[in-house]
Amino acid sequence: MFVKVCGLSTPESVQAAVESGADAVGFVLTKSPREVSAEQATHLLQGVPEGVSAVGVFRHEPAVDAIATARGAGLEWIQLHGRRTRGDVKTVHDAGMRLIRAVTMGSAPEEFEDWGEDLLLIDAAVPGSGESWDYSSVRNLGLGVRRWLLAGGLTPSNVGTATAEAQAWGVDVSSGVESSRGVKDLNLVRSFVRAAKA
Repeated sequence: MFVKVCGLSTPESVQAAVESGADAVGFVLTKSPREVSAEQATHLLQGVPEGVSAVGVFRHEPAVDAIATARGAGLEWIQLHGRRTRGDVKTVHDAGMRLIRAVTMGSAPEEFEDWGEDLLLIDAAVPGSGESWDYSSVRNLGLGVRRWLLAGGLTPSNVGTATAEAQAWGVDVSSGVESSRGVKDLNLVRSFVRAAKA
């Protein structure tokens, strides 16, 4: 199970995720309670060992702007939310970077097609709500053997059931491992990674 812990903003939270066995960590470089600057992301990146992917997360920024910001922070992965095009995928890859394209369960059917992204992230219909949803509904999308991440409302206590219901390849968590909005609980981070990997 591929596990990404997103919205990290302190060296301690990065360390907790990495030491627990997370495969990827995410730094939010867009307006959010979890937002960090490119400079902060560069500093946090020092705690990310080789073999763990570090991802810059963006919402509505144009792909070219996201690339510039992520590159300035030293990141090789970009996660794009919001309305995107196949051209955005090409732009990211032409820049030599890897892409997680995020969609919500309420998106149009064509948005779940393979646009060539490295990973597809499937979030709840209302992203950021922190509420669990019908994870089994993902199976109706016909994703086949593609690599994709399940997100939205995941916690240490439900991640096992959710991934089984969705038949997910990987998971992405943020609010489900927080003590308050934007503040990671290190014990919850560790518990989540262990539970997902189990």
